[in-house]
Amino acid sequence: MSAPPQEQGAPIESKAQLIEYLETGCKPAADWRIGTEHEKFAFDQETLKPLPYEDPAGGAKSIRGILEALAERFDWTPISENGRPIALTKAGCNITLEPGGQVELSGAPLESIHQTCDEVHTHLHQVKEICGPLGIGMIGLGFAPTWSRADMPWMPKARYEIMKAHMPRRGRLGLDMMLRSCTVQTNLDFSSESDMVRKFRVSLALQPLATALFANSPFVEGKPSGFLSYRSHIWTDTDPDRTGVPQFVFEDGMGFERYVDYALDVPMYFVYREGRYIDASGQSFRDFMAGRLPALPGETPYLNDWADHLTTLFPEVRLKKFLEMRGADGGPWKRLCALPALWVGLLYESDALSAAEELIASWSAEDHHRLREEVPRLGLSTEAPGGGTLKDLAQQMLDISARGLKARDSLDSAGESEVHFLNTLREIVELGLSPAERKLETYRGRWKGDLAPLFREFEY
Repeated sequence: MSAPPQEQGAPIESKAQLIEYLETGCKPAADWRIGTEHEKFAFDQETLKPLPYEDPAGGAKSIRGILEALAERFDWTPISENGRPIALTKAGCNITLEPGGQVELSGAPLESIHQTCDEVHTHLHQVKEICGPLGIGMIGLGFAPTWSRADMPWMPKARYEIMKAHMPRRGRLGLDMMLRSCTVQTNLDFSSESDMVRKFRVSLALQPLATALFANSPFVEGKPSGFLSYRSHIWTDTDPDRTGVPQFVFEDGMGFERYVDYALDVPMYFVYREGRYIDASGQSFRDFMAGRLPALPGETPYLNDWADHLTTLFPEVRLKKFLEMRGADGGPWKRLCALPALWVGLLYESDALSAAEELIASWSAEDHHRLREEVPRLGLSTEAPGGGTLKDLAQQMLDISARGLKARDSLDSAGESEVHFLNTLREIVELGLSPAERKLETYRGRWKGDLAPLFREFEY
């Protein structure tokens, strides 16, 4: 949601260019890469409150202070908006800000999970070195456990002002998604249109299992919410035009053009021109192509406008020039490595992908819808299509992923494969308890209903 604006690109003169834009993502398997993004909450270690963008005391205890210190000490290049740093970039990575000050690392495209984990470790080490002396903590959770919507700061990014105004018109929880949620995501490649479709279907169908395994947001404003992944629940009441499980992905005729038609039917948020965001919320990209956009009458779009529009679609799996898995709550370091391992094992090896397809082959549209609705509350105990629970299905999914990772035979310097990155997920399945359920047990036991210890014990 917080990616920097795209380069202008060519003028769009036909729908074929929109399809071709997605097609250019096709690449041979030798060139497939792994991109991992994760968000985390920054907080004042003394007050346990979220950090503002600017320190009201004039110091560096702020989101801005973090960005400026990272840039100075670790050679990140700042990206500014209206004279204020709102992102950093270096060597294919970006550090960006979500609306409520969540700090996101959008990692570089890498060849292995080993490299991904090294990247995450380096980033968290840098953040800790900057934040520690300032009395700032960082924590990975799917939803802010104690803060109210009113507690949250707004980052000074114009696109967020547009979304802030539009969200309440299209759902009750969109502002909570913007301000109080954190996720970890994995971006993966495809070789062709047919390969994209296979991977899209498998990952979209299995996204609820990822939600259940990574469920890590049971608290809202200091109390249990009744959900294991409140972050996932939020998306069920956030702008239905652009969220959920697009069922057409499973239908005959799915391909790049079908996704383009879907994206064209999703109302716009904004247009970026000459350093400023122009409010086009609710307006049609089709009208834009015809020169009839009310926000810019007589003008037609460029490819950057299409690229920006695609970033404002939020289905559980999103197609750009790659596929983006969006179903997991934020979490600790090990699970930031486990998510890409899970999906790479399932999707990047042909036998594993075929096995995953068999796993979901009999699922109906009703199954997809039911899982999307029930998993945020029930997690791994949700009834699986065909009987049993998602705990049983998750074991099968992990076994398939492990076989895929083993077949990749990508070894680190010690000769260890990528399979061990799944161990933290295997532990969850063996215990039958998601991270959220373990936190709820501790809340009712050792923490005695107080969530202050959560910040200390789960801080990065």
